[in-house]
Amino acid sequence: MEIQKILFPEVGRCTEKELYFRTEQECSSVSGDIPDEQTLFENEKKALAAVENNKKIEYLPEEKKIRMQKGAVVTFDTYFNGFSIEKWKKYTVIGDVSVKLVLSGRFRVTLLTKEKIKDDVLTHVVSETVVENEQAAEVEFPYTFADAKGMYTFMLTALEDGSIFAGGSYHAAVAEGKVRDVKIGIAICTFKREPFIEKNLRILNETILNNPASPLHGHLEVFVADNGQSLDRERLSSDKIHINPNRNLGGAGGFTRDLIEIMTHNEELCVTHALLMDDDIVIEPEALVKTYQILTLLKDEYEDAFIGGAMLRLDKQAIQVESGASWNGGWLKSLKHDLDLRRCDYCLYNEIEEYTEFNAWWYCCFPMKIVTPENLPMPLFIRGDDLEYGLRNMKTLILMNGICVWHEPFENKYSSFLEYYIMRNQLIDNSFHCQWYGARQLNRAILGHCFREVTFYRYKNVDLYLQGIKDFLKGPGWLMEQDGEALHKSVMAAGYRGQELNTLDVPFDYPTFEKSYKYVDSKISKIKRLLTLNGLFLRAKGNNVVPMAAARPALFYRKKKVLQYDVTSRKGFVTEKSFKTSMRCLFSALRLTFTVRFKLKKAQNAWRTEGLKLRTLEFWNGFLGLN
Repeated sequence: MEIQKILFPEVGRCTEKELYFRTEQECSSVSGDIPDEQTLFENEKKALAAVENNKKIEYLPEEKKIRMQKGAVVTFDTYFNGFSIEKWKKYTVIGDVSVKLVLSGRFRVTLLTKEKIKDDVLTHVVSETVVENEQAAEVEFPYTFADAKGMYTFMLTALEDGSIFAGGSYHAAVAEGKVRDVKIGIAICTFKREPFIEKNLRILNETILNNPASPLHGHLEVFVADNGQSLDRERLSSDKIHINPNRNLGGAGGFTRDLIEIMTHNEELCVTHALLMDDDIVIEPEALVKTYQILTLLKDEYEDAFIGGAMLRLDKQAIQVESGASWNGGWLKSLKHDLDLRRCDYCLYNEIEEYTEFNAWWYCCFPMKIVTPENLPMPLFIRGDDLEYGLRNMKTLILMNGICVWHEPFENKYSSFLEYYIMRNQLIDNSFHCQWYGARQLNRAILGHCFREVTFYRYKNVDLYLQGIKDFLKGPGWLMEQDGEALHKSVMAAGYRGQELNTLDVPFDYPTFEKSYKYVDSKISKIKRLLTLNGLFLRAKGNNVVPMAAARPALFYRKKKVLQYDVTSRKGFVTEKSFKTSMRCLFSALRLTFTVRFKLKKAQNAWRTEGLKLRTLEFWNGFLGLN
């Protein structure tokens, strides 16, 4: 049974060659330590050898082939083409594994296993075989008696000029009657992101929905909750793509609408698993196929498992942002953050399983049997809906190399209105899942966060942050009575909005922005800022231009006005120092800490009891206006 294809770079998805294949020299692990002179010399020799080797290799993207001259070496211990044997053996019913390769010419095929132990990459040669084909032919190579640890992979060495590798796949023996019947329902929530949605629907149509050769053909339905009510439903819909106009109630409202649609029509559709995906992503269709193959082969003890996709950066496609996460009562921990997946050792690090509590909804697949009229997501609008549902329902999370999406990095995004939702939703989540979180922890967070926003002169943010906490203290009954769409509009209006730079009263100067982005604070400067509350009691002078999403107190020290610039939208907003407003914000935060001491426990108890109604189909039907 074929369970994983060998993939190649493709324009429009990913063109990072080393995520798919590389030369032997590029395959060695890279130490994080500073190399000595001898190591530098050896690395230079390897680099030169790699250049020479690359001259002997030609990738033919239109034909999905690699042409190699005699002596050229290509390895496939990569993010997309390594085989995660340890996880396949742990979670699924597969037996012996082999790899089938389409070759023409003369090759030495070396089968390998690779495993990361501490700082070392342990490599074991399983077998070496010389193959000679005049015409392209598929040849099978078994991983006989190999240890089921880390990664299975292979290496090709051309033994004559013009040898061609034309793809292949990993296969596994599966006992009769062990393959599960699986159908995936993709759930997408979107708000006026037509280019992303139309591109991803086109990819799904071409590679799966209208492609009988795909293993996933006939086993996929797509649901899109159109929160902006702006998609061309007539043009984009089909018998497998279901687009539903929806009220703008954020990601929670959109994904819940999709789940309700699946649940309501599931006698007809027979969807076994929901796959929640963001709208502003680039997908690799084989990640969906791989997810499907895992689900069809799960062992009985893992039939309730979630399957998560890693987030890779859209701008730097080889960099992993997160692969699973833990909540820690609000101290979010992104696992395997900032790994360069062109490196073999980092791909092997991905094979090591760590403690996880949830997977974000940019790509999260779970059984539909957990979705019931009493067990829907919470109406948190944004931030915290995915983690709460994961904390509530996830027992096992399967993460595997090659299952991912590319997403715009969050460090380039900034939204002032999130100040309202972040702490409000964290308190709701903690009421259910972190009952040790009390007034002491919250008051420390209030004072620290509000002071930091005051140093940025973001006084509107302080008001939004405090209002979110006040609304939490009102209990779930208050939220049930709200018009969610109207509430969000008022929250949006209360925050800072990016404007065209020529409309602002602080001129934009890119060298100033770049200087502030790279600025490193000195010890003396830190002491001065500490003693003067970041210059709050000193006279302001001059302006500055700083990154909106990466603002730091040092960049605001003794500045009168600061233009905060968003690198993605090319817009910004200006904040201005005001001693009077700073004092008002700080005293408002201090007053709220006294309120928290008396009201927090009561509010938490109310959310744990009455808040259960917010998870129900009855509530959501009213909230979404489906009644």
